[in-house]
Amino acid sequence: MILAIAAMLTFAASACSQEKVPYEGYQKTTSGLYYRFYTQNEGELPQLKDAMEVVIGCVVNDTNFVFPVMNNVFQCMEPLFPGDIFEGMAMMHKGDSASFIVNIDSTFKTLFGQYPLASQYTSTDVMRFEVKMKDFYPLKEFYKRTADQRYAETMRGVEQVKANYPEEDLKAAEELAAFLKNNNIEAKPTESGLYYVMTQEGTGEKPEAGQLVKVHYTGKLLSGEVFDSSIDRGVPFQFPLGIGQVIPGWNEGIGLMSKGEKGVLYIPYYLGYGVSGSSPVIPPFANLVFEVELVDFEDMPQ
Repeated sequence: MILAIAAMLTFAASACSQEKVPYEGYQKTTSGLYYRFYTQNEGELPQLKDAMEVVIGCVVNDTNFVFPVMNNVFQCMEPLFPGDIFEGMAMMHKGDSASFIVNIDSTFKTLFGQYPLASQYTSTDVMRFEVKMKDFYPLKEFYKRTADQRYAETMRGVEQVKANYPEEDLKAAEELAAFLKNNNIEAKPTESGLYYVMTQEGTGEKPEAGQLVKVHYTGKLLSGEVFDSSIDRGVPFQFPLGIGQVIPGWNEGIGLMSKGEKGVLYIPYYLGYGVSGSSPVIPPFANLVFEVELVDFEDMPQ
């Protein structure tokens, strides 16, 4: 009897392991994700919250492109539903390429926020992601790379502006130089041309790219006219540092400060609002002065 039961269990297990997968060349995870590797390497897998650089495309029935093949960056996260594309990407090593077939209803509803399905799709359509994992790394490294890229783009833009507006650039440079001299400001410029003068020391480390910084500020033109102030509103301004959500002079200048530090940023026009200004308050080619305080900073909420 025991041997017979063992034999039956063995047969049942064999039958389950040989369950036919409806898509040739694919395997199926326990959650229902179908996957097929074209290239599969060894080594580490992405960890939760890692940035993943991928080449990715999505097609339905091999004919209807949801989106064409493109380079993109995703954050590694827990699956949003059983067998979604994030489960698939979490299975990939650097250099891997693979194909994933997912549930079309759940993907459009949960991942794309579109439900019910558009008229050109049905629940029986085959939705396939083609993915190549180029690289993955901690989120802080992603923010650093983004900040470095933004800075490089800024410096290329500076050279282009100076070449296209030589007379206006010279005039703005002379105005800023005269202002600094007349006010006995002897700070040395950074590589970009930003000037920073500390007026009160802070404590601890400086913020990193991607962290959420909270800043009190008063913004002025060289004439002394105030055009904006968080102090008047009574609430610090907050933004993620280094990823392009504020003017370049702020991204660079606030990154020089420690928590609690106060200082003054003297920002040349090309690190501010450039050749167009911010009408009607800030004119074109306007050099700016910002009295700033780094109130606090923290990691971005996930």
